[in-house]
Amino acid sequence: MKAFLAALCAIVVLAGAAWAVLPGLFARSADETFASSGARVGEEASIEHRNFSGRPQQ
Repeated sequence: MKAFLAALCAIVVLAGAAWAVLPGLFARSADETFASSGARVGEEASIEHRNFSGRPQQ
């Protein structure tokens, strides 16, 4: 029974430490996460303007 209670206490302590530390280290908003040079936003990146047929664009 002592080992079970010690395990419960350890789980609570580890969860509290993770809750306190991890959001500050890894939390970023969506506009910071997805706004990079690799994000293609614009008309030239849309489906309508891509050349899927393999024919040269004119």
